[in-house]
Amino acid sequence: MGTEQAGRLRAVGSGNLRDRVSADEWNVRCDLAAAYQLAFQFRWTDLIYTHFTARVPGTEHMLINPYGLMFDEITASSLVKIDKDGNVIDDETGLGINHAGFVIHGCVHEARPEVNCVIHTHTRAGIAVSAQKAGLLPLSQHVLRIHGMLTYHDYEGIALELDERPRLARDLGPTSKAMILRNHGLLSLGDSVQEAFELMYYLDTSCQIQIDAMAGGRAELQPIPDAVAQKGYAQWQGPGGHEQSKVWLAYTRMLDRKGIDYRR
Repeated sequence: MGTEQAGRLRAVGSGNLRDRVSADEWNVRCDLAAAYQLAFQFRWTDLIYTHFTARVPGTEHMLINPYGLMFDEITASSLVKIDKDGNVIDDETGLGINHAGFVIHGCVHEARPEVNCVIHTHTRAGIAVSAQKAGLLPLSQHVLRIHGMLTYHDYEGIALELDERPRLARDLGPTSKAMILRNHGLLSLGDSVQEAFELMYYLDTSCQIQIDAMAGGRAELQPIPDAVAQKGYAQWQGPGGHEQSKVWLAYTRMLDRKGIDYRR
């Protein structure tokens, strides 16, 4: 990275972006930047790759990470705003975006207009389970959070070609909020950044639990019976099943305690 680019990055957040965007957009920027910072804390990173996106309220635009920053460098002002065709509208960093991120995220946002956030990860456990024929097994209470909403998409190579998008949208379906991309990674969707992040937490943790449990041998596994799994999934969806807003506030307090200034 050249001296000029480094200076530009240091200046991100010192300008007037907050004054140029709506209050709703700024709030979403802060939530999405928090999600990136939390992902760094949870070790959901893969160098400068993978992406979290959020829809800009009231528009067809979305926010995505600049191509070249680590997750712990991302702030509200550094997020890049693009249109539905992947064209950059606002980029304080000058780094642009990763086209593969647009292919996947643009597809999901177009196919599912009610979705406001999409999170995609390449965690070690997530990729490990994505490479297993049986997929994610009902082995833990954690997996029941996403048991009834999980779908799969077969690997077609690095996501650079737009013609994969119809098949990705088909496999995702009209209601799923969690997906395993075979031989690739994990995907979660939410009405908000908070929901998408929470679902990714349960999806990735379930994958970690499965890999750990299988270390003792497949014959020793004790899957949850289907009827009980369905009951558990329904309980998660019901009143008191999960406290998403309380968890998110706890997350952001943790970032504040660590002195992570993601809101600039």
